[in-house]
Amino acid sequence: MKTIGLLGGMSWESTQTYYRMLNQGVAEKLGGFHSAKIVLYSVDFAEIEALQREGDWEAMAGILANAARSLAAAGADFLVIGTNTMHKVAAEVEAASGLPLLHIAEATADILAQQGVDRVGLLGTQFTMEQPFYRQRLEARGIEVVVPEPEQREVIHRVIYQELCRGTINPASKEAYLDVVATLSARGAQGVILGCTEIGLLINQSDTPVALYDTTEIHAQRAVGWALDDGVAF
Repeated sequence: MKTIGLLGGMSWESTQTYYRMLNQGVAEKLGGFHSAKIVLYSVDFAEIEALQREGDWEAMAGILANAARSLAAAGADFLVIGTNTMHKVAAEVEAASGLPLLHIAEATADILAQQGVDRVGLLGTQFTMEQPFYRQRLEARGIEVVVPEPEQREVIHRVIYQELCRGTINPASKEAYLDVVATLSARGAQGVILGCTEIGLLINQSDTPVALYDTTEIHAQRAVGWALDDGVAF
C-alpha cells in the first residue's frame, strides 16, 4: 500500500471527511482491520482565506509547496490536495514536492466521461466557478461547464465561507443550493459537480433527482485506487 500525502485544513471540516472516506475505502477493498496509510499536513485556513481575499496566489502556492515538501519528507508516495479551489496552484505544489499529484478536476472528468456527460453544472467558490483553472480541465475533455448566475454564485460562495467552513448547516441555505441545482438542470446540465469539498456536508444525492458529482467522494475513491495500485497508474 502506498502512503497518501493529504494537504488538508482547507477547511478542516472537509478534511475529516477525506480522512474517513480514505480509511473506509481501504477497509472496503482489503477487509479486516486494514486502514489507509496517510500523512496529513493541516494548514491554518485563516492564513489561506486571507490570501484568497487578497488574490495572492503566489503566497498560497508557497505555503502549500512547503507543506507538500514536508509530506514528501514524511514518506508520502503521492499528493492529494483536500480542496477544489487550491488546485489553482496544483502545478506549483506538484513541482515543489517531486511527487505525483492526484488532480481533483481530472478525477471528476474521468467519471463524467465514463458516464457520457458532456454538459455539467459547477458549484464551488467564486474562484472555482469564475476562474478558468478548474473549468478548462473539464473543457479539455469535451465537457461543457455551466455555472450559476452572478447572484447565485455570490450565495454559493457566501454559504461556503460563512457557514460550511465553520461547521454550520443551515436549512435555508440547503434550499437555496437545491434551487440552484434545479436551475442548472433546467439550463441543460446533465448533472451538477459539487466542486467545493464542503458542499457535500449540505446537500447529497438523496435531496434531488439531478445527478450530483461529489468531488470529495470522487477524489477520495481515486486516491484509494492509487494507494492500492487498483488498476490506476501514476
